[in-house]
This record gives sequence, structure tokens and C-alpha cells, in this order.
Amino acid sequence: MILKDKTAIVTGAASGIGKNIAETYAKAGAKVAIADLNKDAAEATAREIDPSGAAAMAVEMNVIDEDQVNAGVATVVEAWGSADILVSNAGIQIVHPLHEFPYKEWQRLLSIHLDGAFLTTKACLPHMYNSGRGGSIIYMGSVHSKEASVLKAPYVTAKHGLIGLAKVVAKEGAAHGVRANVICPGFVRTPLVDKQIPEQAAELGITEDEVIKNVMLKETVDGEFTTTQDVADAALFFAGFGSNALTGQSLVVSHGWFME
Repeated sequence: MILKDKTAIVTGAASGIGKNIAETYAKAGAKVAIADLNKDAAEATAREIDPSGAAAMAVEMNVIDEDQVNAGVATVVEAWGSADILVSNAGIQIVHPLHEFPYKEWQRLLSIHLDGAFLTTKACLPHMYNSGRGGSIIYMGSVHSKEASVLKAPYVTAKHGLIGLAKVVAKEGAAHGVRANVICPGFVRTPLVDKQIPEQAAELGITEDEVIKNVMLKETVDGEFTTTQDVADAALFFAGFGSNALTGQSLVVSHGWFME
């Protein structure tokens, strides 16, 4: 129960990686806010985690709406008294060759990943600073925080940017005991990745099986997808670490796709 008496806010937590992180945090003793654009799905996930509502709540949150982010964080703090952990996980994927990438889609992807991380961080930091308990901010990066792939210009740009943001937050937050780190998963078989497989097959002129074997998993040591639980375990490690010794860092969870 390493997160006992902690309050966590996880964005994009109604499904996929975010949901598994929320479930893992709850099992470790935390109270968890399921912050998601899809209110109904967030409520369903919160009920799955704790039907009583004592340890899980749904918060409707569009991470690029500053008023909604501030209101959502305030709701959590009012209910549970603190915001000790933030996992900025909400994200999307759009693929096109760079020379054909619509500017509006470029802006939308960057906004959700980077503006969303900024706004949720800005909303949580005052509570972490004022509590005297510090806090942990975790950004959901990617192996694309370290590497590049074709068709993913804004995604690669955004994921690289999260590492820079984490380093700034780590330096500014250190005096208050606030740590900031980035998890960099490889390909995780979520609906987001499932959607990419046929899209990339069409763009590259290859089969879906070839996308999986020769594009997504080619550089792994074992040809395996990373699991949502692999990522959740890394998120638990970062959230439960007790000092500034581990801050401003990025941890790659990718079956060896990228090795530092």
C-alpha cells in the first residue's frame, strides 16, 4: 500500500493505459480521480474500481480547456484534500506524411499532448506546493520521446517536448518536494494503436501483419507488445518513490526497442 493516503489524478483514465494506471494506484492505496473527456466512460471506470465512490471518482475533463481543468482539479482537492500525484496521460494519434499533414491536425495533436500537460500541471502544482507533502507528476511519453518514425511528425515532436517540460518542472518543483518524470512506452496494444495499424498499412502500402512485425515491433528484443500493466507498474514506481533522487528522468518500457 505504498500510495496509502495519497490522491491521484489520471487523465485519459477511462480506458487503455490510463485505466490500468488508475486501477494499479487504487490497489496500492490511493484515491483516484478518473479524469476523462468521456464522462460516462469515466464514471463506469470509477464504479469498477470502487463502487462505493470512496476511493474513485469520475471527473469530466477536456485537458485543453483551462477552466474545465482548473475546476476538475479543484473538485478533487475539495473532496479529498490534496492532489499528490498527477499522471498526464491523455493523448491522441494522427498519422500522415509530413508534406501532407493538415495544419489543424498538427495543432490539435500538439495541443492535447503539450497544452494538456501544461494546464494540468499548472492546476496541480499550487496544491502540491502548499500541502507540504510534495508530489509526483508523471508524463506519458513514448519511445517516440527518444526516436522518430515516419508519418508521426507532431506526435514525435510532442513526446520529445514532454521530456523538456518534465525537466523544468523537476527543477522548479524540487524545493517543494515535487518530482516530475516521463514514462516512455513502446507500442501498447490499445485502441489507439489498433487504429494506427490499418492507417499505416494504407500509407506504407504493406499488410497489417507487416506493420506489426516490420514496423511496430521490428526493433524489440522479442517481438512483443508492451502491456498496459507494464506501463502501470512503471507509473507506480515513479509515484511511490520517496525523494528528489529520482526526478527529471525518463524510463523506457519497450521490450528493448530503445536502449539508452
